Amino acid sequence: MKMKHLKGIALAAAAVVGLAACGGSSSSTDTTAAAGGDYSNLKVAVVYIGVPGDAGYTYQHDQGIAELEAELGITVTRLENIPEGAESAATFDQLAAEGYNLIFGTSFGYMDPMLEVSAKYPNVCFEHATGYKTSTNMGTYFGAAEEARYLSGIAAGAASKTGKLGYVAAFPIPEVVRGLNAFTLGARSVNPKATVQVAWTSTWFDPAKEKEAAQSLLQAGADVLGMHQDSTATGEAAMEAGGKWVGYNSDTKAGDFPDTWLTAPIWDWGPYYIKAAKSFAAGTCDVSQFYGNMADGTVKLGTFGSSVTAETQDLIAEKAAAIIDGSFAPFTGPIKDNTGKEVIAAGVVAPLGDLLGMQYLVEGVIGEIPKS
Repeated sequence: MKMKHLKGIALAAAAVVGLAACGGSSSSTDTTAAAGGDYSNLKVAVVYIGVPGDAGYTYQHDQGIAELEAELGITVTRLENIPEGAESAATFDQLAAEGYNLIFGTSFGYMDPMLEVSAKYPNVCFEHATGYKTSTNMGTYFGAAEEARYLSGIAAGAASKTGKLGYVAAFPIPEVVRGLNAFTLGARSVNPKATVQVAWTSTWFDPAKEKEAAQSLLQAGADVLGMHQDSTATGEAAMEAGGKWVGYNSDTKAGDFPDTWLTAPIWDWGPYYIKAAKSFAAGTCDVSQFYGNMADGTVKLGTFGSSVTAETQDLIAEKAAAIIDGSFAPFTGPIKDNTGKEVIAAGVVAPLGDLLGMQYLVEGVIGEIPKS
């Protein structure tokens, strides 16, 4: 699948002025959906970039959609493997034309197509995951995965015997970049000399390509891998090579890697989906920019593998508590990029807008951000 609409991602920071860190703003627009607790007039669809069988990103969204169905007693139409770009625009258009009045889209590359279609259907509520553009009837939703990424980096840094880590990354968009950076900062918090070599795949879900990228990192000397991908191929490569790995999105497959699994940043989308649907049923399309976090439970850290020591778990628990109570943030200066330039001054906590537009790699990352 090709990633589109990468140009202009630096505008993300400007686009999120006023974004609230715990749940977005309260802006909304009235709709003609059903009132109160009556959900009979809701006709809901969700468009997936992959399939729930990925055991990762789409799986976690589908778990949230299943919670929505159970809570509201409705059936949600699911469309799987819809490519970004023109095909997704046609999909959103068709759904709206068929009478679906609440439509979710789960991939960054759906942003501009959904925005375009939303203008044609003012009475339909559109919700887009991972993006930053909104309209009078389109909101966004995502969360601070960087919080759990930092914690998973601590596990990775502590588990590495060589101090050489690797990271299999999808696309060079801010979401992926800040995850890689947070992972690196966490690893270097326990091993200041640790390095993280990055391999870009330019795909969200391609197990063969992801495994090849992981193998290249292992061959280059990495003994622990992180990832921002939708399959478990990175973990399979690590297991075959006798390395360790940190997953992403879900920990449902942790049991398949008893000796090599460390942990994973994971998502809990159910509360958001339920809230968005109930809000629309009550007459309001939530057009805010929702950005959940560990404090509200949208972002969590998954189960620990057997090789994560009690000492490391205690350290992670301490840092997690500090993140949740607001006394610590992963992107607190001084932080330099991997060219030696200071990007966050000492004592400064990077504002959310800067995080959402991040396009630099922190000190310790080996590699570059590909040009779009």
